Amino acid sequence: MKNGKFLTMGIESSCDETSVALLLEGREVLSNVIASQIKIHQVFGGVVPEIASRHHLENVNQVTDQALKEAGVTLDDVDLIGVTYGPGLVGALLIGLASAKAYAFAKNIPLVGVHHIQGHISANYIQYPELEPPFMALVVSGGHTNIVEVNDYNSFEVLGGTRDDAAGEAFDKVARVLGLGYPGGPLIDQIAKEGNPEAIPFKRVFLEKGSYDFSFSGIKTGVLNYINSEKQAGREVNRADVAASFQQAVLDVIVTKAVHAAKEMKKDKLVLAGGVAANSKLREMLQEQCGDKGIQLYRPAPILCTDNAAMIGCAAYYKYKAGFVSDLTLDAYPNLPLTDI
Repeated sequence: MKNGKFLTMGIESSCDETSVALLLEGREVLSNVIASQIKIHQVFGGVVPEIASRHHLENVNQVTDQALKEAGVTLDDVDLIGVTYGPGLVGALLIGLASAKAYAFAKNIPLVGVHHIQGHISANYIQYPELEPPFMALVVSGGHTNIVEVNDYNSFEVLGGTRDDAAGEAFDKVARVLGLGYPGGPLIDQIAKEGNPEAIPFKRVFLEKGSYDFSFSGIKTGVLNYINSEKQAGREVNRADVAASFQQAVLDVIVTKAVHAAKEMKKDKLVLAGGVAANSKLREMLQEQCGDKGIQLYRPAPILCTDNAAMIGCAAYYKYKAGFVSDLTLDAYPNLPLTDI
């Protein structure tokens, strides 16, 4: 407890960010320290799991100490520890889990395992203190593209997901083909502002009628084929036009399906979550479409879109309040399905 308020410590290490956060009553962030490994992995063009795990091991104690210091608390003040246990890179997850279990055991603090995607959705509770379920959630990240009906804090129904590449994965791959570097999402977003989104008619894949699923492998191949054909013809490729046209094609599908799902399920609130939720064009398009349909859009600040421990602590708080508690046998599940939120 701090000042009579329930204190949660969140720990996140599912990919290449080591993060620890302290929150009061689940939503008031006292600290949210993030140690990013982006510069380390840029040279490889993507995250190398073994290297990520090694740096989590090096960072986690320092990040924890800094988070506690910034919050002005000690472990003795902590009432609950929440930790990501999947999905993610198994080695990376294990570092966070081992740390969380060690602190929980040493100080006899309750432990709650959190699904990474529930964490992303919960970031909106931090951004918007008035937000409560039910609502529709659009989760767009490097590993996930999902439309999720959120009925309560711990009650979810997945209406659709990606059948191949997630949106963020497609952005990274296209950025690599264009020679932009890593991570691809922000780089595509940036260069697309200089291009014409109607320059190249990349195909929009909506799949069968009524489906909320996504498929982005085809457009990724379409971009590759276009670049190859232009080079073979001796024409210079306008990278800004390719990026803008690719991004527009992907976002047209995502926005259309998310807004349609909200209307079909009679939800007047749509929550955006995940790393790609920071994409400026996606936020702009959703705001316009939701405004036209009378839907209230919730968009977390960019710092809460990235992997962070504040969102994990928030999700853990609501799981604990509902009676969920994990024991010290809690393990990492790299392919943890959304049905196990």
